[in-house]
Amino acid sequence: MDPEVSLLLQCPWGGLPEEQVQVELSPSYDRRPLPGGDKAIATVWENRLRAQPWLFDASKFRLHSAILAPAGSTGPQLLLHLGLTSYRDFLGTNWASSAAWLRQQGAADWGDRQAYLADPLGVGAVLATTDDFLVFLRRSKQVAEAPGMVDVPGGHPEPQALCPGHSPRHEDLPGELVVRELFSSVLQEICDEVNLPLLTLSKPLLLGIACNETSAGRASAEFFVQCSLTSEQVRKHYLSGGLEAHESTGIIFVETQSIQRLQEAELWSELCPSAKGAILLYNRVHGSICESPALSP
Repeated sequence: MDPEVSLLLQCPWGGLPEEQVQVELSPSYDRRPLPGGDKAIATVWENRLRAQPWLFDASKFRLHSAILAPAGSTGPQLLLHLGLTSYRDFLGTNWASSAAWLRQQGAADWGDRQAYLADPLGVGAVLATTDDFLVFLRRSKQVAEAPGMVDVPGGHPEPQALCPGHSPRHEDLPGELVVRELFSSVLQEICDEVNLPLLTLSKPLLLGIACNETSAGRASAEFFVQCSLTSEQVRKHYLSGGLEAHESTGIIFVETQSIQRLQEAELWSELCPSAKGAILLYNRVHGSICESPALSP
């Protein structure tokens, strides 16, 4: 396994649709206050704002744990325990210089390495075209995370989307609406980043959850989405620009038959950890035995 990524959860073969996933949202799944208080988080945030004044804070869902139902059981197959966190807390914990110490302290104090970390849940899409290519994006050098690296389309589900006009609270966020936001957000990220019409995208299938070990184990739910367009049609849509076109500088297509051996290709070293996790899960849950890597720049 690549040391930059670990797999927290692998869904059953084929992936899970929205109706097979449940969410329990509770304050008990929020991160623990830092030893000695959260002043260190405020200091990190203030320093980052001085260097990057365009940054803004926003609420995020925090992944506490995930429970997969036993094979053969009926009803929903996956239960996600979620809390609330923020981008500010993410920078002040997962990205802080003290992140490794916080994980050690969390294990010692609570039996949970992630107890003191914000761990905002991300989403990523393994996006397939009708002519059997997967879609990757070259990230802009201006973005905060993984500048210049290659990624799959993705982002975050947004608590604010479920309660516009006021700050999200646990009691305002029913589990079924959170699940809907989780699955719809990955489609919205594809629309915004690749500039594809929503009607060209299939319903997402959850492949599993991967953890970015370069940001202290921050988790991302990885999905498979089928597009009804060819790679050339996708390229044309992308080049015409979308809402988040500024976040990437190029589009890359990789043949699906090559994905099983992508770790042997030069491109693997250019993938950010979340994209590596998405591909590892795709190969285990949705992929097949493949040929040698072939790229279409």
